[in-house]
Amino acid sequence: MKKELPKIEIYSGQEVPAFGFELMKSVLLPELLGDDAGAILYWSGRKLARLYPFDAIEDVVLFFEKAAWGTLILVDESRGKLKFELSSDLITARLHDDPDAVFTLEAGFLAEQIQRIKGYSAEAYTEVKHGRQKKIEFIVKWDVREPIETVAY
Repeated sequence: MKKELPKIEIYSGQEVPAFGFELMKSVLLPELLGDDAGAILYWSGRKLARLYPFDAIEDVVLFFEKAAWGTLILVDESRGKLKFELSSDLITARLHDDPDAVFTLEAGFLAEQIQRIKGYSAEAYTEVKHGRQKKIEFIVKWDVREPIETVAY
């Protein structure tokens, strides 16, 4: 029997204290995954994107909000590249507590979604902005010479 995935619409009205979220993401997962945490979280993000596939960037932005990952904004688009910024009070708090916090789960999720939307092999790169307004910058690049075959999710 296949396990059913949590439905966004069922949980969207529920609130979870940020402490519980951070306890899992910033303490437990790195402890369990060790030095490979960043890479494992990136590929886990890609897997999550395959479980929750979207056909439009607007839907990806909404997912980030619903998952309490932050406010995702597309700030620039050029040939073969998208630049996003992610910010929230939670991200500011995470970076305050841990300036080396990783956002590879979110990066992997974003890479896989953009790969699906654009139809080309894509990768996401993360940069933490420690300025006055703390935020995460994602650069998603794809190669038009590497089209992907449509995969049924």
